[in-house]
Amino acid sequence: MPPTDASKPVLEARKVSKRFTLHGPGQYGKEVHALEPVTLALHPGRITALVGESGSGKSTLARLLALAHPPTSGEIRLDGERIAAARTARGKRAYYRQVQMVFQDPFSSLSPVHRVRHILGRPLQLHGGAQDKAARERQTVELLERVNLTPADQFIDKFPHELSGGQRQRVAIARALAARPRVLLGDEPVSMLDVSIRLDILNLLGSLRDDGLAILYITHDIAGARYFADEIKVLYAGQLVESGPGEELVRDPRHPYTRLLVESAPDPDRIAPPPDPDGDDAPPGEPPSLVDPPGGCRFHPRCPLAVPQCATTFPPRTHLSAKRWVHCWSHDAGVPQIPQADPVPHTDCPVPHTDRPVPHKDKDNSP
Repeated sequence: MPPTDASKPVLEARKVSKRFTLHGPGQYGKEVHALEPVTLALHPGRITALVGESGSGKSTLARLLALAHPPTSGEIRLDGERIAAARTARGKRAYYRQVQMVFQDPFSSLSPVHRVRHILGRPLQLHGGAQDKAARERQTVELLERVNLTPADQFIDKFPHELSGGQRQRVAIARALAARPRVLLGDEPVSMLDVSIRLDILNLLGSLRDDGLAILYITHDIAGARYFADEIKVLYAGQLVESGPGEELVRDPRHPYTRLLVESAPDPDRIAPPPDPDGDDAPPGEPPSLVDPPGGCRFHPRCPLAVPQCATTFPPRTHLSAKRWVHCWSHDAGVPQIPQADPVPHTDCPVPHTDRPVPHKDKDNSP
């Protein structure tokens, strides 16, 4: 891995958006507005968590960064250089040598007909790390040891179905590391694992961050991201709504949707508010259709602080500090501010509390 300046991003998405055209009966000409213009930068030695519920566009953004889909607009940059869609095997290989992805389901992402030896040896051969058999064998053992699958000889000749879920995910991470990447894109890498072993995988990713890897960690568990990520970005209905340092953002969320995510995470130390006799505590409605999303701020149909301006104009970015910003009209002069609840209590348990989808509010954002 070449030395990098931690102050400069390794991988960037600059105002990228994505539309998917529908082709079903009665759907011709319609588009799914999967991702609105989003800007995101990944730095070496840092973990950026992208938080939001299912359908918010998290995986779409990761796949754009992995060049699995071309962006509708905007650009992807690696070391400041614009990356065009790789059209040749050589072009893709050069990019994937530096940017690797770990998927949510380790069972479906690993070939069931090959042993761990082949699963790890093949990328070592393709990406030039080990051309001869002896070198591949040695480096395969090193990869297994790096992801704490020891002793390696107990795992190297097993098929994926002979491994536990946590062991399979470690093999998937080892396969990504075989290319010696500088960026790792984790698409909910712990959501399908038992709670008892999630912490082990998160600790593994944390050690990779300490080795200088730039990591994008996709999750819908903001409680887990709080302890794990250097920075949290909140995504809803394809648009970013808030960003800031992990602990600070969760302790003091400034966007109504972020506050709802935090309040939806179980916390035994949190004192529940008294029930509303009118039943108005829960925001009404469902997430908006991405085929025909609402105008202005996409959160406004469900926001308790919505004003007429929210339905017509997307709010500008408000910088709360050097590292924090939010897109919400409630931070504009003359608009009621978000009621601030008691700070979210801090606990020492870094295990994510839940993986269930959480109710949410909606906002529009272009970073």
